[in-house]
Amino acid sequence: MNGKTTQSVLVVGGGMSGLTAAVEIGEVGYDVVIVERRPYLGGRVAQLHQYFPKLCPPYCGLEINFRRIKDNPHIKFFTSAEVEKILGQAGNFDVTIKIKPRYVNNNCTICGKCVEACPEERTDEFNYGLSKTKAIYLPHEMAFPAKYAIDETACNKCGKCVEVCPYNAIDLNEEVKTVDLKVGAIIWATGWKPYDATKMDKLGFGKYPNVITNVMMERLAAVNGPTKGKILRPSDHKPPKSIAFVQCAGSRDENHLPYCSAICCLASMKQANYIKEQYPDAKIYIFYIDLRAFGRFEDFYNRIKELENVSFIKGKVANITETKDKTLIVEAEEALAAKKIKQEVEMVVLATGMMPVTTEEKVPAEGVVYDEFNFLSDLEDGGIYAAGCSKRPMDVASCVQDATGAAIKAIQTIVRR
Repeated sequence: MNGKTTQSVLVVGGGMSGLTAAVEIGEVGYDVVIVERRPYLGGRVAQLHQYFPKLCPPYCGLEINFRRIKDNPHIKFFTSAEVEKILGQAGNFDVTIKIKPRYVNNNCTICGKCVEACPEERTDEFNYGLSKTKAIYLPHEMAFPAKYAIDETACNKCGKCVEVCPYNAIDLNEEVKTVDLKVGAIIWATGWKPYDATKMDKLGFGKYPNVITNVMMERLAAVNGPTKGKILRPSDHKPPKSIAFVQCAGSRDENHLPYCSAICCLASMKQANYIKEQYPDAKIYIFYIDLRAFGRFEDFYNRIKELENVSFIKGKVANITETKDKTLIVEAEEALAAKKIKQEVEMVVLATGMMPVTTEEKVPAEGVVYDEFNFLSDLEDGGIYAAGCSKRPMDVASCVQDATGAAIKAIQTIVRR
């Protein structure tokens, strides 16, 4: 930092919103610190196969932002970290940050010797549980920072990784650190998490292996995913010949998420396109309540609608069951025909909604206001600003725009105080 402590900004969350805000502030010439809970930057965008509006892979945008961060002395970041306490007011916040041990330092060259030696495995949360990694692992192939991390819940501290590392990059005795910062403004961009599909017991997630969520489908389609980009049924690793997409799985439902997440319809249509690119003859059924393809995306909806063997069925899915041969039976009320239907498919994708991280992890400061769905509002007296999906459900492009607005508010705060 440059000594002007109140002339700096803290950005909490290293996803697309947080990265955008940090880069915008840093390139104006103000100091900014990013705090990210995961051991890498990039957030959920890094887990996508493609994202709107250009349907390009996530590294297109992320790699540019990573380069801008590397090249800018005004931007610093902490990964595997979280904000423990915020005291003060706009223009003068005292912040305490807890940094969990990564057990791997900057000497790491990701040579892979430690991974080969490690005897323990862990569930890979980057792939939403569809694969496993060793206890010492690289979060993903384009991870930033580019170094391994150790999952302390899976590591038995056997020391084999230390023995084979030629660069002294591993310290199994590393401890939790605390860092105190003084900043003038804070941007809260902790983003969203998928709604827990196991709460909808009638839809079979967690009970039937071929019922997956939309975020899991992104990983199946991604070339760096568990199947190297080949969309396969989890139960037998065979190509699915028929797939049902269930819209509003837990959304627009007073028993779950009462609101619309805005992006689910388009995400399912995008994923239907993934399937058609790999399996042109596959039959796709999209069960929906109302289809929402806002603005310029109406053309995308029309293109998907015209694809062969793609059927849009207006009807809420009530139940999903499984036969002995792992075929899934999707039961729904078809609203337009006013009848109940049963559709056999080989795979089901649940379009689960966006739940703000602030539902479970609140901002550790006084005076913070949330709406009835736990989305965050800007602090009434200024100084703490919500950005991206901490504020409301958004697509990636909207998050970038919103984060730029939050960056402007933060700069105004530290300049005017």
